[in-house]
Amino acid sequence: MIKRGLFVIALAASTCGAFAFDDAQYPDFNGRWTRAPAPPGVTGQLIPPFDATKPSGLAQDTPVTPEYRALWEASIADQYAGGPGARGATCRGGGIPHAMNLFDPMDVTVLPETTYILIDRYNVQRRIFTDGRDWPKDIDPSLNGYSIGRWLDPEGSGHYSVLEVETRGFRGPRVYDAMSAPLHRDNQSIIKERIYLDRADRNLLHDEVTVIDHSLTRPWTVDKRARRDPNPRPVWVEDDCPESNVWIEIGKETYYLSSDRELMPAKKGQAPPDLKYFKGAGK
Repeated sequence: MIKRGLFVIALAASTCGAFAFDDAQYPDFNGRWTRAPAPPGVTGQLIPPFDATKPSGLAQDTPVTPEYRALWEASIADQYAGGPGARGATCRGGGIPHAMNLFDPMDVTVLPETTYILIDRYNVQRRIFTDGRDWPKDIDPSLNGYSIGRWLDPEGSGHYSVLEVETRGFRGPRVYDAMSAPLHRDNQSIIKERIYLDRADRNLLHDEVTVIDHSLTRPWTVDKRARRDPNPRPVWVEDDCPESNVWIEIGKETYYLSSDRELMPAKKGQAPPDLKYFKGAGK
């Protein structure tokens, strides 16, 4: 079930020597997973939204506080005016929970003490520790946070079927999706997940994500779904954001690169950047 490629071999070799790993005890998460299509009848998804059952933007109905509702509305207004909004224009990753929108395919590798989630977009690498450890006293904050998981057998079948995950230790800024509200600036988010295969369709993966954040009036839960590629040897394509990014941040302004790589305004009436450090500027 679990892939036997070079990646797994290398990971296994990095542990304390040989070990007995009964992969039949774990669900088959092997394969190339892509974001499942929106449910029938759902329209208005201008970008992959956090809640795939609703349109993008304010129609996501995120339960945010009035302060963060105002920031959300300002972000959308900035995007319609030509700007990048709260997401920003740089190629940094969106962090968790944004990464689990699966802009690009996901690969899951299950090992006894760690489950690895790799996503092509922004080279996301998640390590979910399932070795029974407790939370460390000090966590080096990151966009993807620090994840501890545990395997569950809710049916009492003698086989694991659910991976329960909790993630803490974030730095920001982070958003739910490109047209969403930002998460709270204090970065004290707690993200809980239940990852499992659909009972009726083993090629459908559920990731029930619950966000606990001070920008929300209550915890927000969505069921994110991924579809397994039927190709047993899928094609993996590299997505390198710095090569395709056409946005440039200069000072507090964001500009755009034209097809001929010339700087151009992103918004109507936008002033050019300050050239005071260039000899002869303004002459």
